[in-house]
Amino acid sequence: MKIALIGATGFVGSKVLAEALQRGHRVTALVRSPAQLAAADGLTVVQADATEPAQLAAAVAGHDAVVSAFNARRGNPEFHAQYLMSMRAIVDGIKRSGVKRVLFVGGAGSLLVAPGVKLMDTPHFPAEYKTEAAAVSAALDLVRAENSLDWSYISPAPLLGPGQRTGRFRLGGDEVLMNGEQPGSISVEDLAVAIVDEIEAPRHLQRRFTLAY
Repeated sequence: MKIALIGATGFVGSKVLAEALQRGHRVTALVRSPAQLAAADGLTVVQADATEPAQLAAAVAGHDAVVSAFNARRGNPEFHAQYLMSMRAIVDGIKRSGVKRVLFVGGAGSLLVAPGVKLMDTPHFPAEYKTEAAAVSAALDLVRAENSLDWSYISPAPLLGPGQRTGRFRLGGDEVLMNGEQPGSISVEDLAVAIVDEIEAPRHLQRRFTLAY
C-alpha cells in the first residue's frame, strides 16, 4: 500500500513508520524537517506542515491511506486550543486530498472506566496529563462527527511505553481493557502493529478501538 504518515518522527509515528516499511508498504512521511529521517527503502520524505490544509492535501493526494500520529507540543498553555485547531486542519486537508481512508492515533484518557465515566475524570489520573487528555478527547468528538471519511481511531492502553514487538494483544472498543484490578498495558511497538493491521484490513471503520495485553 501507499501510506501517508503524519508525525513520523514522534514516539508512536516512528514505530508506525518502521512497522509499515518492514511489511513492504511505501510510506510518505510528512515532516517539517526532512533531515530528521534517514533514507530507507520504500520511504519518501516530504517537507510539509500537516496543520496547513493545502500543504497536507497536496502531500497525501494519491495515497491509499493516511495515518495521523500528530501531537502538539506539550507544556504549552495554549495546548488545548492549538491541538484542536491542528486536528481540524488535518481533517480538512485529508478531505481536500480525496483520500478516504484515515486512522487517527489518540490517547487513553477518553476511554471509559464505567458508563459515562472517562479515565481522565477519575481521581488517580495524573494531573499533568489532564489538559492534553481533554484536548485529545475533544478531538475524538470532532472525528466522530465526520461522515465523509472512512476513519478509524485508536486509543492505546493507559500504560504505553517502549518494549517488544510481540504481535499478540487484545482488542477492545471504548472501554479501558483491564489486567485484573489494574489498567492494561501495551508497548509502542505493538501499538504500531495494531495500526498497520487496521490499515491493511479495516475492522473498525467509523469507530474507536483500543488494545492491551
